[in-house]
Amino acid sequence: MRVARLAVIALVTATAATAQPASGPAADGSPAWFVTHDANLPSRNYAMMCREDIPKFCGGQSGQALRICLSTNKSKVNQACQDSLNSPGQTAGTDTSNTTNCERSVICATAANNAGGVRQTGGVPRVQWRSEPLNMGYRPAYPYELPPGGDGATSVGMDSRDNLWVLQRVMPGMPQLFKFGPDRKLILSLGVKELGHHLDKPHGLAVDADNNVWICDTSGATVQKISAEGKLLFTLGQHGRPGDWDEAKGQRLLWQPISIAFAKDGSAYIAEGHANESPNDTGSSDAANRSGAARIIHVAKDGKFIAQWYGNTFGPGKFFQAHDVAVDPRNGDVWIGDREEYRLVVYTADGQFIKTIQTRNLTCNIAFDKAGELWLGTGQDGQIVKIDRSGKVLGALGNGRGAGIGQVGETGYITWDSKGNIYTGSTGQDRVTMWVKP
Repeated sequence: MRVARLAVIALVTATAATAQPASGPAADGSPAWFVTHDANLPSRNYAMMCREDIPKFCGGQSGQALRICLSTNKSKVNQACQDSLNSPGQTAGTDTSNTTNCERSVICATAANNAGGVRQTGGVPRVQWRSEPLNMGYRPAYPYELPPGGDGATSVGMDSRDNLWVLQRVMPGMPQLFKFGPDRKLILSLGVKELGHHLDKPHGLAVDADNNVWICDTSGATVQKISAEGKLLFTLGQHGRPGDWDEAKGQRLLWQPISIAFAKDGSAYIAEGHANESPNDTGSSDAANRSGAARIIHVAKDGKFIAQWYGNTFGPGKFFQAHDVAVDPRNGDVWIGDREEYRLVVYTADGQFIKTIQTRNLTCNIAFDKAGELWLGTGQDGQIVKIDRSGKVLGALGNGRGAGIGQVGETGYITWDSKGNIYTGSTGQDRVTMWVKP
C-alpha cells in the first residue's frame, strides 16, 4: 500500500517539478529560505572512494563496521577516502541520505492535498534558512576532543554542573559514553565494563534533574540509566531482543528506542520506532515482537511503567516514527518529531492528541531551552532552527550539510550550558559543535 502511494508521489514530482518554487523571501518574522540538493556534496560512496585502502586496514569489514574502521584509520587513508568519510549521508553504511518520500509537508511535491509542495526532481531536497544576522549571531566552535578512532557523536546532554555527556558510535571494545567537565577536559569514559554490553547503535541521550544520564541503544533495544559517577543504575529492555512492551503480560521489551525526555516529576518519555531502519516489523515470527508500531512509552524515574501510546502514518494524532521527544516546560505537553513525514505531533502529558504541525524540514531533534523557547534540529538538512509553538521559523544556525566550519552532517540532538551556549553532535562525524551565544 505504501509503495503505491510513493509511486504516485514520484509521478506527481516528475510532472509538476517545473511549477514548484525553489526559494521564498523573508516574511512574517521568518527568514528567507531556499532549496539545495545532495548532488552538490562530495561523493558519499566511501566504499568506492576507499576501495584501495579497505584491504590495507579493514579487510573483511562491511556496513557500519567498515565505516568505523575506516574512520579509525582516517589519517592513513587517501584524501578522496577522507572526503567521502567526512561527507554526510555515506551510502555504504547505515547513515544514508535517502529520505522517505513525505506525504503532506510543504517540502513534498505539489498534489491535490498539498498545493504548496516544493519537492523537485534530482537528489534529496533540503530547505535552508538565511538568518539575519548570520547564525543569529552565534559563533561555531569545537572545544571538545573526542578520543581517537570513533565515529559519529550521535547525542549530547548537559548536566546542571555544565558537564557535557557525549554518546558515540565506535568499534567493539572502545568506550562509547564520555563525560567532559566545564573546562572541556575528559572526566569519564564508559564502555562494556560499565554499561554491561556494547551498544549496537547508540542514539539519544538525556540528563535528568538529578544529573543521571539515560542512553538509548536503538538496535540493541535497551535504555539505560547511569549515575553522575558512571554507575549503571538499571536497564530497560533486553539487549539484542527487540519487542513489544506489554505490561499486562509482564513483557517489558523495547523496539528501536531512539530518545528520551523528562517531565517535571522526573518520569521519562521514551520515543520508540525508527521506521525503515528497524529490524522489527509486523511480520516477525517472535510472538513477543509483532507490533512494529512507533510509540511513546512513559515510565517513572525508577523505570516502572505508566502508559504508552502509538502512532502510524495517517490521521489526526498519528506519527510514522518518533525520532525525538521533548516536554514543554510551560505545560507538560509532549512533542514528537516525526522525521520522514516532516512534522511535529503534540500530545498532552497523558497521551491525548493536541495538534500536528507540518514543516519544511526534517524534524529530527526537538528541545526547549532554559527560557522555554523551542528549537528544532533538522538532521540531514544541516541546521538548527528556532521555531515558535505554531512551527514558524524564527532563525537558524548552520550553513547546511558538510564537514566545514559551521556545517554538520546530521544534527545529533541539542543541549545548552548555563550561559546559553548551544551544543549538538553529528551522527556521521566524530565531533561536537558548540554554538557560542552572542
